[in-house]
Amino acid sequence: MTVRWAGGRALGLRVRLVLVFALLGVTTTAVVASVSYIQARTVILQQAQDAAAVSLTDQLAKVYPIRELPPTQEELETLAQQLSNRESYAVIVYRDMSTGNAAAPEPLTPQLRQAVGSGVVAWQRVSRDGEPVLVIGTQLRLDRTDGASVPSGLEVYSVRSLAPEQQSIDRLATFAWLTGGLSLVLAVLLALLAARGVLRPVRELGQAARRLGEGDLTTRLTVRGADELADVARTFNDTAGTLERQVGELRRMEADARRFVADVSHELRTPLAAMTAVTDVLDEEADRLPGDAGRAARLVSQETQNLTQLVNDLIEVSRFDSGTARLALDNVDVAAAVTATLRLRGWADRVRTELPPGVVARLDPRRLDVIVANLVGNALRHGAEPVSVRLRAEEDWMTIEVDDHGPGLDAQVLPHVFDRFYKADTARTRSEGSGLGLAIAWENARLHRHAGQPGSLVAGNGPTGGAVFTLRLPRVAADPAGSGGVR
Repeated sequence: MTVRWAGGRALGLRVRLVLVFALLGVTTTAVVASVSYIQARTVILQQAQDAAAVSLTDQLAKVYPIRELPPTQEELETLAQQLSNRESYAVIVYRDMSTGNAAAPEPLTPQLRQAVGSGVVAWQRVSRDGEPVLVIGTQLRLDRTDGASVPSGLEVYSVRSLAPEQQSIDRLATFAWLTGGLSLVLAVLLALLAARGVLRPVRELGQAARRLGEGDLTTRLTVRGADELADVARTFNDTAGTLERQVGELRRMEADARRFVADVSHELRTPLAAMTAVTDVLDEEADRLPGDAGRAARLVSQETQNLTQLVNDLIEVSRFDSGTARLALDNVDVAAAVTATLRLRGWADRVRTELPPGVVARLDPRRLDVIVANLVGNALRHGAEPVSVRLRAEEDWMTIEVDDHGPGLDAQVLPHVFDRFYKADTARTRSEGSGLGLAIAWENARLHRHAGQPGSLVAGNGPTGGAVFTLRLPRVAADPAGSGGVR
């Protein structure tokens, strides 16, 4: 069960431990204090009642037996004075006659008088002017000449203040409250100590898991004791060790694969240079070759160009992976550079442009050309015309947006657009490009940095449904010294 605030936010483990300990302490203190208070109160009052009953009995023994009835008022007053002492005073009632102050009626209730009138010793606690008092009453008996004892009708009541006992009871209540408060403080302190002991390994586990998630595979926990938390720490260490070994093996295999690709790409450049020279000759003679020979010559020439582009792309990717990619920064008129890219590839008449003049940026012109060429070429091949290129400039950054009017990018394709060799259509095993164009464009964008923040290339769909690629580059880029990202 999860404890939550009224707003719905879950309480932390420390707060829950403190609340549980505090609730346990308060409950235990309340039960113990209540039972102790009730028992002590009962004992104090019982002792007061017993003492009052014994005192009344002793006083009655001095005036017993009664000489004659009915008594006069003066005799009642005298008897009341004889039965009174320092701790209590007596009230005598005989039929319509009684002692006491008429202005301040005595605390004699009808229930108590009825019980005393029946011939038993009765007591009752009542409040008089806000002060608790104990009233004990009995009826004197009259001895007849034949030895029998009959009720005399003379009721004697002893009225005793319970103020001292009430003060003792109040002190007990105050002590119970103080004990409860101290118990609550002690429970909170114990809860904090327990929470510290329990949460420290949990907090260390959380910090270690966070470091492990951030890539520090050497993270380990210190195992303390032999409890369940120690088992969790040992399990974490074993898991981290296994993960470190597996990731290390994967990194070694990935490094071997990248080194292999880089080595093969560089080795292929020399034979490809020779093949390119041969295909240039074949291109010149292709038109004069008969039928299949001419088509074969053109096919060999085209495939050689494709292979050369693939090798160049792989070499470029290997530079990003090895961290050796560098920027050749220069002051560039962005509008002119984009226009030159389109004109060089024969796309100037097929692409709409919104290129405000006067936008100058310090960046790598070759990499800007590669990015724009990849984005526009991708839009022309896989989207639908018209294709638009828009330039917007800010104080420190500029944005180049390329969109088309094609079907757009599927939601499942968007996360993988910049992955290497990714193809949205798995049935399309061959394509005009190497499958690395967008990945290289993404790397080139991130290679341009400003104030520690890299450039970006984001893919999405526009309001008309076509694909939209948004390039964001700094107006003044700083060479990241080969800090290109790896995908």
